[in-house]
Amino acid sequence: MAKMVLSLRPKPKPPGRLSQALTRLLMKRATVSAVEPLAPRFRLITLEGPALAGVTWTPGQKIQIAMGSAFVARTYTPMTWDGSHGRARLLGYAHGDGPGSAWLEALEPGAECDIFGPRPSLDVAGLAGPIVVFGDETSMGLAHALAARDGAGTLSCVFEVGDVDHARAVATRLDLPDAALFKRTPDDAHLEAIAAGFASRAASGASFILTGRAGAIQKLRQGLKLEGVPPGRIATKAYWAPGKTGLD
Repeated sequence: MAKMVLSLRPKPKPPGRLSQALTRLLMKRATVSAVEPLAPRFRLITLEGPALAGVTWTPGQKIQIAMGSAFVARTYTPMTWDGSHGRARLLGYAHGDGPGSAWLEALEPGAECDIFGPRPSLDVAGLAGPIVVFGDETSMGLAHALAARDGAGTLSCVFEVGDVDHARAVATRLDLPDAALFKRTPDDAHLEAIAAGFASRAASGASFILTGRAGAIQKLRQGLKLEGVPPGRIATKAYWAPGKTGLD
């Protein structure tokens, strides 16, 4: 006999008139054409719609997707954007129990959503030399976008992750098979090993893109400064911090 499961999550309130007006004025309507589970908590999402056509997009830019209201949105970094066909892809990671995770877990093809953007978020155009991308599960879509743009093949990726096996499966699917994966530890001891590897790369003239968890970015950036890496070779963007919402 099947068990009845009761959801404890409150039903979302319908958007008010102001929210509806802002959505119509500022946002693009898109349809979810595909949802591909890559690993637990990871979803590869394809969005399509006439409003996505003719859009100029640069890797590193962000979009915000309304979670039922123009005043409640979650930020994602597109992996690809095909302006000629009105199609974009992004990697979603159900990070916790908030609106974004609930949206990802319930998402099915045919669903509609409202998008604000793309807009500037992370500017990496001025970085020279070999590039090292650091991040976590929330950064893997960005890494895919940057790797696809890297014609010289000089980009390398380093991720701190909660589950190495799950992250490896996702990295392989996103054509990042050589990504270095470090198991995230409560005391951040894994960052010492990452920083040690960064030191040799810094000496060879590499530039660094630090994304993901705010605390990890801060520690690694301090280490790079101690290694003498100039600010012009470091780009940062915090996507989240424990207990905080509204980050990029």
